[in-house]
Amino acid sequence: MKQLIQLIFITLFGLLMLNGCSSSDDETALTAESMHGDAQEPAKGPHGGRLLVDGDFTLELAIFETGIPPEFRVWSSYQGQSIEPANIDLNIQLIRLGDRIDDINFAPQADFLRGDMVIYEPHSFEVVINAAYRGRNHAWRYDNFEGRTTIDDEVADAFGIKTEIAGTAVVEQKISVYGRIIPNQENIREVSARFDGSIRSVQFSVGDSVSKGQILASIESNESLNTYSLTAPISGVITQRNANPGEQTDGRQLFTIMNRSSVWASLALFPGDRSRVKVGAPVSIAPATGGAEMHATISRINVVADDDQSVKALVVLDNADEQFLPGTFVTAQITIGEHAVPLAVKRSGLQPFRDFTVVYAKIGEQYEVRMLDLGRQNDDWVEILGGLEAGTRYVSENSYVIKADIEKSGASHDH
Repeated sequence: MKQLIQLIFITLFGLLMLNGCSSSDDETALTAESMHGDAQEPAKGPHGGRLLVDGDFTLELAIFETGIPPEFRVWSSYQGQSIEPANIDLNIQLIRLGDRIDDINFAPQADFLRGDMVIYEPHSFEVVINAAYRGRNHAWRYDNFEGRTTIDDEVADAFGIKTEIAGTAVVEQKISVYGRIIPNQENIREVSARFDGSIRSVQFSVGDSVSKGQILASIESNESLNTYSLTAPISGVITQRNANPGEQTDGRQLFTIMNRSSVWASLALFPGDRSRVKVGAPVSIAPATGGAEMHATISRINVVADDDQSVKALVVLDNADEQFLPGTFVTAQITIGEHAVPLAVKRSGLQPFRDFTVVYAKIGEQYEVRMLDLGRQNDDWVEILGGLEAGTRYVSENSYVIKADIEKSGASHDH
């Protein structure tokens, strides 16, 4: 069975690689045909832009973004001599994934033509260029793809690639704090004799469990000389015993009983967080050594700071299964705010790409990066401030597969 699973995985990966190679080959053919040169290394001009040549007429096309949002700048020449920018009519269309078209016109500035719109990321599109000079038209068409790949839906399903629609979400803001489990003081009883006398017998020791109403000890009253029973006021565990047969009670505390079905989590809030935490705030608590989380709310916040300047927030925890042992350390996540945001994506879909954090948009069987401006975020969701449109289908799970296929293809960022 293990060998069969390995064979299926290898076959699917091969299909993915073959698909990626086919897509890359198609793009290379289109570029080579339009550029009449090496598609992998297009010729560059003195301004670092791509050279486009049609007979004696030459354009140099560059994306300029030094200190400004990216824009097209174009220099031109005829028979090796620079052309006044005002003498050129130029239009460029960028056909993006999903057949969205950016239509760019140009105006002269200094010794170049300047495009009239921002070239927003990703710089991934089919470029269609039409220029007119001295009554003659010149046209070029080439692919400038980056961060894009094609994967068949069947292959994507086999690799567990899941998608979601980008839209509204509630982003919770949380802070991480530490603390320890302490006994619930409301579940502790200190037991003394009703009437002083001589202790005749003791039934339980420290660590023993008792039920409410069970006899803890027998005591002979000094006044009446009658023997009466001292019983447990609650069910719990004996945590302290100060009673032995033959001793006088002398008004002292004889037993302490603690019911551990409920405990407190004492969480340390430091000055920077104190004002952001309110009574009733949701909190998730887990043992510091690892284990299942428990969800509760902040029950109260102390009004006196400890020596380390922290203030303790107390959380009542149901401990019927005795998951939390008093004295043990815990970690906690306290929700300090909830924000309904108009656009968010799942954190599991994020990937690094160049200097950006991205998700991969899916259109048909094609995937392409979307560079994101991020806002509020938590463990599950990230608010999107820019770079992605609401309603976009994006990869939410196993996006690393898309990233790996794009890196394999070596799609470049051509300026």
